[in-house]
Amino acid sequence: MAEIRQQDRETARPQDLETPEQYTSKTQRPEDSKTRSLVVFVSDAHLGSGADSLERERELCRFLDSIKADCRQLFLLGDMFDFWFTYRHLVPRGHTRLLGKLAELADLGVEIHFFIGNHDMWLFDYLEQECGAIMHSDPEVLEIDGRRFLIGHGDGQGHLDKNYNTLRRIFRSRLNQHLFALLPSAWTFPIARRWSDSNKVKHARQDTLRYLGDDREGIAIYCKERLLSEKIDYCVFGHRHTPLVRELKVESATHYPLPTTHSPLSTLYVNTGDWLLNRNYAVYSLIDHTLRLYDLQKGEITGC
Repeated sequence: MAEIRQQDRETARPQDLETPEQYTSKTQRPEDSKTRSLVVFVSDAHLGSGADSLERERELCRFLDSIKADCRQLFLLGDMFDFWFTYRHLVPRGHTRLLGKLAELADLGVEIHFFIGNHDMWLFDYLEQECGAIMHSDPEVLEIDGRRFLIGHGDGQGHLDKNYNTLRRIFRSRLNQHLFALLPSAWTFPIARRWSDSNKVKHARQDTLRYLGDDREGIAIYCKERLLSEKIDYCVFGHRHTPLVRELKVESATHYPLPTTHSPLSTLYVNTGDWLLNRNYAVYSLIDHTLRLYDLQKGEITGC
């Protein structure tokens, strides 16, 4: 649309001024008329951590730009930011490219869901207010395309780490959050980032970035427990930084009726890996009704 400068509006003829309907028609993007057919899952970008954080953010924004024409729902499964605390009158420095891209996607009609992780659990309602995102603090079962998806970040699941679960409750305490907000940001952000970096080094040394088995993975244990009491077609989580596609089975279930063809019960567990060291993402197609896991460079990932 040829812009009419403010000083020219007084002399402009009525036919020179576009109505809202005319403006919408002329600015309608080609992709807006398409049937959106993709549901996309991304997690663990840890923006703000590492010397390559800015380039990682740019890559993520380019990826989101590439899917915006076809994406119906975007699920961000936590730890997208290495640390975030929503102060009442302060926005953390950085991440403007991602925040702007999310706002753009929301304006285009993409439904954005954000499941808070253990690094960005203090995001609160910022994305909800600024980008229209739907915020989730715990795993939830959502129906997509007539199928039941158990979706979450994944930290603290499976009852394997009681010390962490205690720490998680402390961090999520409203009182502690209020007390933390009273500290100057010049103190809180450096402290949080040092703690975050030390944890990543610890986990790397323990060689935990590999699948340990169905009985030793907290998320897998949690998914199987949920499967005993309700029908779940897909489980999609992040947190582990380990891209994974795996069928989980339980031998029996007595808590809800199912046809005999469903015994043993099973669900497809997909872990979205990370956008920190790898560039992983998962896509559910509303056309062929399949859930697939990808690496941005290597293509589709199959198996464990």
